[in-house]
Amino acid sequence: MRLLPRSPAAGTSRRRVPLRWKIAALASATAFLVVAAVGVLVHVWTAQDIRSRAEAQASNSVLTAMDVYRRTGALTDGAALDPADLPRVLRQPSDGDRHTAHDPSVEGNVGPSVWAAQRTGGPGSPVLAYRINTSSELHTLFRLDVTMAVASLVVLAAATPLTVYGAGLLARRLRRVSETAGRISAGDLDARTGPTRGGDEVADIAATVDLMADSLARRLRTERRFTADVAHELRTPVGGLLATADLLPPGETEDLLRARVRDLRGLVEDLLEISRLDAGAELPVRARVPLGAVVAEAVARTGLDTALAVGQGEPPVETDPRRLERIVGNLVANAHRHGGAPVRVTVDGRTVVVRDHGPGFPPDLLRHGPRRFHTGAAERGSGHGLGLTIALGQARLLGAELRLDNAADGGAIATLRLPA
Repeated sequence: MRLLPRSPAAGTSRRRVPLRWKIAALASATAFLVVAAVGVLVHVWTAQDIRSRAEAQASNSVLTAMDVYRRTGALTDGAALDPADLPRVLRQPSDGDRHTAHDPSVEGNVGPSVWAAQRTGGPGSPVLAYRINTSSELHTLFRLDVTMAVASLVVLAAATPLTVYGAGLLARRLRRVSETAGRISAGDLDARTGPTRGGDEVADIAATVDLMADSLARRLRTERRFTADVAHELRTPVGGLLATADLLPPGETEDLLRARVRDLRGLVEDLLEISRLDAGAELPVRARVPLGAVVAEAVARTGLDTALAVGQGEPPVETDPRRLERIVGNLVANAHRHGGAPVRVTVDGRTVVVRDHGPGFPPDLLRHGPRRFHTGAAERGSGHGLGLTIALGQARLLGAELRLDNAADGGAIATLRLPA
């Protein structure tokens, strides 16, 4: 049996992304950023090293060529005087020192280049220059970049499945804890996660959930035992009161007392029924019965003014007719007590709908479900909050689905769907 209250976020649910994929995506993104950062740093450092070495080589070559030129007047191989493609910043140096400059231009297989130049004499004298071609070094840098990129992709391709697998192990452990908590919230007080491997936070959460379940089970068992004991203890004196009321002379006092005693006896019987449902002592006695006829009998037993609509040719259903009558009777009585006229019961296939035109179910009841001794809202009248609780327990016993909702135009709707 499921209780399906109307939720404000029912129409805005988003598609969930499994935790394992979130962890895998985060790990892959982190690894990609690390690889990209390392690749950029290696590229920048290598490019700067190539340029620095080229500048040092060009400067040393100019020093050697200048020494040869001043002694012999000849130029060493690679040196030139006022070459046409010399960068502009080196054409007119203001002093006789050596200067270097980077030339990004590329002509064929030459370039980018690093130039070094020095004036051969005083102002107006020619400039001796030497050019270092860095194309081969930059090509090597390009190959290094490609190698690092391919290696990084291979590592990411190998690491991602491992990350997904590791995240899946964590997600399965968390899912196990979540399923246990869900079973506990659904009423299975014997559900436990049990020992979990690892001494991490997931194991702590699992142990905490189990401890919470143990504590909750102890408290609920104490509450159920107390409810059953109170109901059993009250049953005898209530029976005595009813017998005593029969001895009173007829009159208004006798009628009032008898009505109050009947109410008290009904409350005691409800408490006993709830205690039996909580203890799992109830077992359904199933039979194939016409659903419409059973519902009609249940509505008639309430003695309340209720409209009934049953479809034609309804197939028989296999259920416990006594418990089904109990559920329908409680829903109809609740609609009359807390709702407003007219109250209508509709039978369609395996579904029974009880509709009233009162203020509707309070939001707290729709969020948390019916609770004993809690009516939810003052405007829904007085009561002990046991009618819906019993209907819920009996529906659970039959394996049926009970849905509580509010109509758009006002009023409460209780929908009971029997299993196939």
